[in-house]
Amino acid sequence: RLVLYCVTVFEFLDYTSHSKKLPLSIRVLLEAAIRKCDGFYTKEEDVQNILDWQQQQNTAEVPFPPARVLLQDFTGIPAMVDLAAMRDAVAKHGVDPGLISPMCPTDLIVDHSLQIDFSKCAIQNAPNPGGGDVQNQSQAHPRSTPPRPLPRGGSQCGSQRSSCSKSGCSDPPTSPGHPPASVQQIENTPLLCPFHLQPVILHNSKCLWLKRNVVQTVVTFFQSPTKQWCSKAFKNVNVIPPDVGAVHQVNLEYLSRVVQVNDEFIYPDSVVGTDSHTTMINGLGILGWGVGGIESEAVMLGQPVSLTLPRVVGCKLVGSVNPLTTSIDIVLGITKHLRQAGIAGKFVEFFGPGVSQLSTPDRTTIANMCPEYNATVSFFPVDHVTLKHFKKTNFTQEKLELLESYMKAVKLFRSYEDPSEDPHYSEVIEINLSSIMPHVSGPKRPQDRVAVNSMKEDFRRCLDEKVGFKGFHISKEKQGTQVPFLHCGQEYQLAHGSVVIAAVISCTNNCNPSVMLTAGLLAKKAVEAGLVVKPYIRTSLAPGSGMVTHYLNTSGVLPYLSQLGFEVIGYGCATCVGNTAPLPDAVVDAIKHGDLVACGVLSGNRHFEGRLCDCVRANYLASPPLVVAYAIAGTVDIDFEKEPLGVTSDGKEVYLRDVWPSREEVLQTEEDTVISSIFRDRTGRMEKGNSFWNNLDCPDCVVFPWDHKSTYIRSPSFFNKLSKDPQPPQSIENAHALLFLGDKVTTDHISPAGSIARVSAAAKYLLSKRLTPREFNSYGARRGNDAVMTRGTFASIKLQNRFIGKPSPKTLHIPSGQTLDVFEAAERYQRDGIPLIILAGKGYGSGNSRDWVAKGPYLLGVRAIIAESFEKLHKTQLVGMGIMPLQFLPGESADSLELCGKERFTITLPDDMSLRQQLTVKTSQGKTFCVTALFESESDLVFYRHGGLLRYVARTML
Repeated sequence: RLVLYCVTVFEFLDYTSHSKKLPLSIRVLLEAAIRKCDGFYTKEEDVQNILDWQQQQNTAEVPFPPARVLLQDFTGIPAMVDLAAMRDAVAKHGVDPGLISPMCPTDLIVDHSLQIDFSKCAIQNAPNPGGGDVQNQSQAHPRSTPPRPLPRGGSQCGSQRSSCSKSGCSDPPTSPGHPPASVQQIENTPLLCPFHLQPVILHNSKCLWLKRNVVQTVVTFFQSPTKQWCSKAFKNVNVIPPDVGAVHQVNLEYLSRVVQVNDEFIYPDSVVGTDSHTTMINGLGILGWGVGGIESEAVMLGQPVSLTLPRVVGCKLVGSVNPLTTSIDIVLGITKHLRQAGIAGKFVEFFGPGVSQLSTPDRTTIANMCPEYNATVSFFPVDHVTLKHFKKTNFTQEKLELLESYMKAVKLFRSYEDPSEDPHYSEVIEINLSSIMPHVSGPKRPQDRVAVNSMKEDFRRCLDEKVGFKGFHISKEKQGTQVPFLHCGQEYQLAHGSVVIAAVISCTNNCNPSVMLTAGLLAKKAVEAGLVVKPYIRTSLAPGSGMVTHYLNTSGVLPYLSQLGFEVIGYGCATCVGNTAPLPDAVVDAIKHGDLVACGVLSGNRHFEGRLCDCVRANYLASPPLVVAYAIAGTVDIDFEKEPLGVTSDGKEVYLRDVWPSREEVLQTEEDTVISSIFRDRTGRMEKGNSFWNNLDCPDCVVFPWDHKSTYIRSPSFFNKLSKDPQPPQSIENAHALLFLGDKVTTDHISPAGSIARVSAAAKYLLSKRLTPREFNSYGARRGNDAVMTRGTFASIKLQNRFIGKPSPKTLHIPSGQTLDVFEAAERYQRDGIPLIILAGKGYGSGNSRDWVAKGPYLLGVRAIIAESFEKLHKTQLVGMGIMPLQFLPGESADSLELCGKERFTITLPDDMSLRQQLTVKTSQGKTFCVTALFESESDLVFYRHGGLLRYVARTML
């Protein structure tokens, strides 16, 4: 079978004229179609359509069965909850619930997302779970002390020889029904007691304990790598234990195969993941992209991904990389070029002589930003640089030989120096790498790039401009406002542009070791020069995995980062998703008193206004070394060329150029520290787990035993009243608009992932369950509870609802004229039997992929959303939940049609709907207009008729 299969693929690719110049990403689709051609999900005509890609692109709908599915905690836990609920549903119909089990290999990373409860605790002397100022500062370690190297021996805090009796160093008591405190322990680096800076013994002292009920979620549902319920109950599920790394890093370092060997077949690795940055894996020559939670569940259950055969944009890289340009600069430069090129929904494939100059980490960094320019994938085919990378990692020589020989045999290996190998693309964009200079991105959107040498001028222009995507509209006379405040007994001043949050994150676009080492070497030089970071700035370091900590420690730069306040807080998403401890009260008061535009600087990939912190209006994405630089400067209102980075205690001015490491120094450090032993160590730790995780017990049953007292996991109501046969879709009659929204409504607006506000509908629910505000946790942690997430839908404080006229998580209940929480209004409408729609502008649903951005509106009773345009992935998610995405006709909008939103709407559905059919909408005011139903494929129509993809899959099992 293997020989016949390889010969078949070889014949298709070598002797078929149509395929000789196919883009390599399309060849991966072709291989999967040939291998999975069963006449049902994948038909011969699908194979032929892919072969005829040049004629069929952007027209034919084709299936793609990926090799595996990747889940992270925020979306993976709800996916498993849905499958458990689906088992209940089919069991009620007398069907074996064991049939509901993933058919596609599935990996779930448990601790991808982190909540920061501590900030600079090793310096400020006390654990500070609630954020704000630490009350007792008498024994705080000042930043001016010399950096303390990480101890390799000596007494340990908590040991008999030198025990720590301070409050916070012993195990906190656990209340009944709550799990033990979780410890974020840094692998390969001793956990230090914040009072003595001595190593802590894990079993005796937990200095950095996080009392989070999310631990209960994980403990209840997943347990240990060999004992967890999902691994026992579900086949083909692999759970990566806690304290290992973020999903993107684990995928790159541990799960990636490039070539899969299974069931007597050898085939290319491919993946879909429940995170929009799954595209990061494209940098290794592995085809993959992000899908919603409900789409991933369908793939897990054997359904292929359905996609319109894409147009492929060839991105030709030429020129040489500037020595001072980091990978994040290249990322943002390419992002800007591609966003301006208008490549939404297309595949991007890189080629040209410039590709060979990019290391594999550079490529994964660029591929990670794919969602920012709205491409589906950013594919770097396998070449000699890829092979060189795997020689340094955990690939054996046998694996390398198999990888190389197979990829060459099926024409998936590239030599960028040979232009005769260049495929035919839909279009070609050329980017000169030598033209890319250092930039940051902000202050509100990732696509708004600012050259570092123009930062001061651009920020002041933002202060002048009217409130919008960049402007803050601060009057000239108030732009010089300075507000003094006391912190730790010392007076400081805040002004417009003052940095109050600085976060170095390496999980996605800054996973590249070179930029992290540049940040570390910059910190080392800065400390040696006598520079410090002001203590009120919330600084943190969140590596993508323990490997980052390892090489920062091995290279000797980690103590210097810690000295500046950039301490490792754990592995996973933190500041990017709003999981930042509250700022000190004095800082917040100063910002509010002066109406200051305070700033956050982070090396992540998302920075929508208000996402990091409510009172921080300007947020910039920057490379890790620039995050450190701006933290030292304490402001973004600075010209690094003309103004000093800081002044030492003896009055010496130090400029950025004085402490910026050379490219040669960084590359040499990387070569000396990022070695294959690190990858081997990571692999061993992943497979071994940890004692806390391994010693947990779990129920042994096919159907999940729901705990009705749990506020984290609840059986969702998606399968209530599930019939064996679907009912035909009904017309929407006399619907009210739940919300009247404008342009660029993001997934953060629809389904926030950050903390739960104390006055929100979700907070009222949790208070009714006798939880205190301190126990609310975040929306992301509670995604397994539909009651919380439905109440959290449209709960963003930045939601611009035209019914209200100001940013607020409120809406107008039209029949009564009352202003209510969105959930409370929807609840009233449902109680009265009134269907709901939403009116919106352009770009509805942009941002991170989250399944609750569709599940939430569905449970609120929303039947359709009428918008000027939709983000592609979100549109698919809406269809997957049985919500109609309806688009105004070109040139029309709610404003042009003079809709006030308070009308009642009737949308008539025909008995037999077709693709992209125009539907008629009538209002109670007598107006009539047409919209396009954005059903792009037959599967979209099937899912909608069944009331969503989940119900369709359940009925398939019935």
